[in-house]
Amino acid sequence: MEVSLRATVPPQFNRIPKSKPHNNRPVVCCFGLENHNSVELNQSKNDEPERTHNDIWRLFTEAQRNIMYLNRQRVQAIEELDEMKKEQKSLLEKLEQLESQTHASIKEDPFSIISELLLRIDSMVLTGILDTREASGFRSLVINTSLNVADYFADIISKSDAEILAQLRHVSNKKKMKGFHIIHICTEMEPVASVGSLASYVTSLSHVLQRHGNLVEVILPMYATLNLESINSLWEIKAEFFSYFDGQLHRNRIWTGVVNGIAATFIQPVYYSSFFNTENIYGYPNDFERFSYFSRASLDYILKSGKKPDVIHIHNWETSIVGPLFWDIFANQGLAATRILLTCQGLKSQCLEQPDKLAMCGLDPAKLHRHDRLQDNNKPHLVNILKAGIVYSNKVIVMSSIHSKDQIVSTLSHGLEFALDTHKDKLLIAPFGYDDSPWDPSQDKFLPRGYTADDTRGKAISKAALQQQLGLPENIASVFVGYMFTEDSDVDLENIKSLVRDSSTRGVQFIFVGISKIYGMKNKLESFQEGLKDENVRFVDEYDESLLHLIFAGSDIILCSFDDPMLQMPVKAIKYGAAPVPVNFTDDRLRKFIDPGNTERTQLSEYIINTFANVSLSQAIDEIVEEEAITVE
Repeated sequence: MEVSLRATVPPQFNRIPKSKPHNNRPVVCCFGLENHNSVELNQSKNDEPERTHNDIWRLFTEAQRNIMYLNRQRVQAIEELDEMKKEQKSLLEKLEQLESQTHASIKEDPFSIISELLLRIDSMVLTGILDTREASGFRSLVINTSLNVADYFADIISKSDAEILAQLRHVSNKKKMKGFHIIHICTEMEPVASVGSLASYVTSLSHVLQRHGNLVEVILPMYATLNLESINSLWEIKAEFFSYFDGQLHRNRIWTGVVNGIAATFIQPVYYSSFFNTENIYGYPNDFERFSYFSRASLDYILKSGKKPDVIHIHNWETSIVGPLFWDIFANQGLAATRILLTCQGLKSQCLEQPDKLAMCGLDPAKLHRHDRLQDNNKPHLVNILKAGIVYSNKVIVMSSIHSKDQIVSTLSHGLEFALDTHKDKLLIAPFGYDDSPWDPSQDKFLPRGYTADDTRGKAISKAALQQQLGLPENIASVFVGYMFTEDSDVDLENIKSLVRDSSTRGVQFIFVGISKIYGMKNKLESFQEGLKDENVRFVDEYDESLLHLIFAGSDIILCSFDDPMLQMPVKAIKYGAAPVPVNFTDDRLRKFIDPGNTERTQLSEYIINTFANVSLSQAIDEIVEEEAITVE
């Protein structure tokens, strides 16, 4: 038993001391384990070559699979790389094509590159790269009509300031500018910030002035609601710019861009950031503070950038404070040759304020609160901001397609009779103007089909489309009347309600639109709508340009305010084949239009007055219905 045990126990166990077991059970267990281990060890030695062979084959198989996978990945990567190269080549070709198209369009319309180049010159002045004297010479060079700017600068306009400056100095011939340098300081410009007629007026006038060889720029507030998509090359000038307000200098951010080929500068207050982070442009209790800050900042910017414009063009009461600011503070700082031009789209909105508020923008209240200066004629304890523009401007333009200078001074001055009469020699009356291109029914992109006086089928199609869009019965024989509320709409709403009720029983259809974005207009329209519910009447309280065009095209009658044609409604109505009818028709009100001795009216205004001014809505409807009946017979 002992011999057998020693033979089966591995050598390392031979040194275990012998001891008598306490019983037989451990011996049996030990013997059994030893025999089992011996069998396993022998079997392991026999299986080892086979396991080694299997492991090698498994590793080989896995390696082969990995190699095949890597080959597939390599092929796929090569294919993807080839595809990327093709896409890159295609993108480069498209980029080159776009660049060539851009250069071609720039050469076709040099005003865009001129505007952008002028803004780059401003940036160089503000950042200290260029002094004001040399900048003035470069501006003259750029606007010189004998110089083809696109040929010299089209390829480098996106380069650094240093490269552009080198090119400017290279081509500079120091020729005197032939046109005028005009800067608009205003609160609206189409299409970046539009409320009423001012926006289209600024843009259209700037285009015309540019085409006549003048240098035109526009300065606007940087509204939070600005239409950024309509601004090309918008960028911020990285320079410190401060302006004065309420006893301190405040930092502003300056942005520049090109709007429809016109150079535009946008001023963004930093400390008073809330001034223009508003939902609407107008209609807030602090409007005077907002726009007096902007007016002062605009003049500070003009001075610091070294500009010496021939004309600073201001608009309505919002920037009228520029007048006294310019002559009392800025004129003697190198701008003595500059002149101030004020344009008023209307005289109703004037802004009356406490005299002490004038000090916020740096003016002397005691000096200006006088009868011949800013003191309001009806409320002498207040100052009149629109009056400031009238008194301190070199020329004043009042927009009116209907009225003469005498009529405006005597009956439509809204309390400014004394100021207008005193400065009558510098007062000019101009008809409303607008860009003809979007208001031509023969090529109006918003109409389902264009039309002319010789082919009016498109007007009937537009009428059907308008009725369908508004959910009205599609009846081409129905008389359709359109009316657009504006911020200055001064109408007898009860009278209109009565007219609508009477006309609706005859199948006449009406559309009332609040085309102004001004604060409070929605409430005015809702109040009117509440008292007038009719199946033939529709109300729209949102600005919709396409619908506005369709209304002019689809309407038979356009109700207009002849006292204040803010958007030149009569002219647009006539162009689209609709009859402009006074919204507030009374015989007494229209007597002032009939003045055969008045020689100041244009032929257009004479035509409007003689043809439409003495026609009421009911008379116009009767005439259209009778004409339709005759046509059917």
